[in-house]
Amino acid sequence: MTPPPTPPPYPEPAMPPPPSRTLPAALRDLFTPAGPPVPLLGQAERPFVRRLPYLVALALVALFLPVTATILPTQYGVQSDLALVLAVAQSAPLLIAVRRPLLAWAIAFPADVVGALVMSSDFGGPAANVWPWPAPQIIGLLVLMLLVGLRERPRTLAAVWVLVSAAGWALTSAQPGRSNGSWLVVVILGGLLMALGGALRRSSTDRRALAEQETISEAERARRTLLEERTRIARELHDVVAHHMSVITVQADSAPYRIPDLPPAAAEEFGTIAATARESLAEMRRLLGVLRSEDAGEGGGEKAPQPGVGRIGQLVEATVRAGQPVELTLGQELPSAPLPQAVDLSAYRIVQEALANVVRHAPGALARVSVTADDEGLTVLVVNDPADGPHTPLETSGTGHGLVGMRERVRLVGGTLDTGPLPGGGFRVAARLPFVPTHLENPAA
Repeated sequence: MTPPPTPPPYPEPAMPPPPSRTLPAALRDLFTPAGPPVPLLGQAERPFVRRLPYLVALALVALFLPVTATILPTQYGVQSDLALVLAVAQSAPLLIAVRRPLLAWAIAFPADVVGALVMSSDFGGPAANVWPWPAPQIIGLLVLMLLVGLRERPRTLAAVWVLVSAAGWALTSAQPGRSNGSWLVVVILGGLLMALGGALRRSSTDRRALAEQETISEAERARRTLLEERTRIARELHDVVAHHMSVITVQADSAPYRIPDLPPAAAEEFGTIAATARESLAEMRRLLGVLRSEDAGEGGGEKAPQPGVGRIGQLVEATVRAGQPVELTLGQELPSAPLPQAVDLSAYRIVQEALANVVRHAPGALARVSVTADDEGLTVLVVNDPADGPHTPLETSGTGHGLVGMRERVRLVGGTLDTGPLPGGGFRVAARLPFVPTHLENPAA
């Protein structure tokens, strides 16, 4: 016996049936507008230019409607009431054509065909041989075909041209010798106008696509420049600041072993210096991670915990150990729940920068730090007395970037900052950091 055929190891995939489109669906797709009903010249900046297509359409309707209602009875023998209805149906769609030219053509063209059918061939007025389209209908059809060309897809333009041409040919073939060939004006000139409109539409589409691409390219260039600048800053910080901080840490840690008979107070001071240097290095590494991260400017955020109001006490203790007298007042009304991260970090950084400025510019002067809270936000106040007697600032080449940084942090949380010298000497830094930014509370502001 012959063994049965071995089935294939994997079933052959079934081919999907070809998409079937019925004739009504194809026609519906063919005569579906290509885009939203945007008015012609609707993107213009000047209001007059945006209104100009409506004014032109209104002028054409005001001209064609009475002319058509007059010549149809007098030149073509159409009954007066029917002539008025046809005049409205053939002329009024020009107002719709400003926004929906294909719909306007779909209304006006059947009315033109009906008008050609009801025109009496025995009446014989002076203009009766201008048939099947009288002069106002010729101009109206040309305007509509141009507007359709400016808006619709090429296959829709081809369908419109074929229908107009076929209708003109069929009507003149049914009554040979009646027309003087004026219907060919619509066929030839209308086809050229639609081709011109299609070319203008493609050119406009290409220009918009090019402008969008240029915008995207400019944004990418700006992003690349930002990333390159961040990388450069990170490299310089690493090469200069981080190196020196590491040297300070190593020297401070090894001082008790390198220097014989070091007093306990000096050994403790070297330990404090080493701890401060290590903390500075940790913050420097977090900063380098932000600068080197592509997502840092897009909400990527930092995964390392950031200092806040809870660590202001440690900051003040470190400043006191460095020889700068500081008094700290933390309000009892500080909320026990976690503060908003931006407010918490901004308060710490403002106090940190203010104390650093006191150490640099008024060494030895008493500084008072106060952090209080209410239901709406935090108030941070750092005030320092004038230095006793003549003193030499530790830095004389300040750039003012510290105050700029404070203002930027306060601005980002929607708060206010007031800085300046005191009348009797000294300096004051006062910041108000709302829990909810004011620009979010009142969007209309």
